[in-house]
Amino acid sequence: GRMMAGSLPDRIDELGAALEMLHTYSLIHDDLPALDNDDLRRGRPTCHKVFGEAIAILAGDALQTQAYEVLARLHCLAERRVKIIEEIAHATGTLDGMIGGQVVDLQAERTKPDAAMLEYIHRAKTAALITASLVSGGLYAGANDEAVAKLRSFGQNVGLAFQIVDDILDVTQTSEQLGKTAGKDTAAEKATYPALFGIEESLKKADAQADTACAALDSFGSRADPLKSLARFLVERKN
Repeated sequence: GRMMAGSLPDRIDELGAALEMLHTYSLIHDDLPALDNDDLRRGRPTCHKVFGEAIAILAGDALQTQAYEVLARLHCLAERRVKIIEEIAHATGTLDGMIGGQVVDLQAERTKPDAAMLEYIHRAKTAALITASLVSGGLYAGANDEAVAKLRSFGQNVGLAFQIVDDILDVTQTSEQLGKTAGKDTAAEKATYPALFGIEESLKKADAQADTACAALDSFGSRADPLKSLARFLVERKN
């Protein structure tokens, strides 16, 4: 939003809150025994470990529905508001979005998917919501179609880079460093970039995706510096 408008649009924090609600709901459900069965999230016991599975399911459901209530009340033009809701709904609930990616990820367990399927899983499960966050921020600030396309390209590429690095950290860091259980992907025989390409080649691929992401924003000049710095941080992070 700041990159599009020159300053942070009024009340854009509402959009950020709705996106975080959706992100948190996805993490609560992802940690459940039926999915990743994880006991740790951000260094603390996961929701279902503290409150039980039933409450965790309901908490996730509530966050998801409340997020769309917040989105429906965004303080922007109605046309922009509808586009934002459509963008985020597509990124979270469709076959090309978070849910679809999770389904294929589950189906790919204990198999040997090729590079194309692995990229699809990561783009849908992770990059789609990151992309929607960027695009919706642009839409809120009144970005034109060309600018939205550039934000979309940045999100798709930086989102894939993020997930490649996440795969790498799962096998190179400890649970204490990650704040979640390390080695879960390997134990579940999940499809990951290190499993398919090795760590060194995976790092190169993450770097290349980040470079491609940053190049998409070159026409914005210095206004894009914060997003470009974010791209490098996501690739160089240790947790």
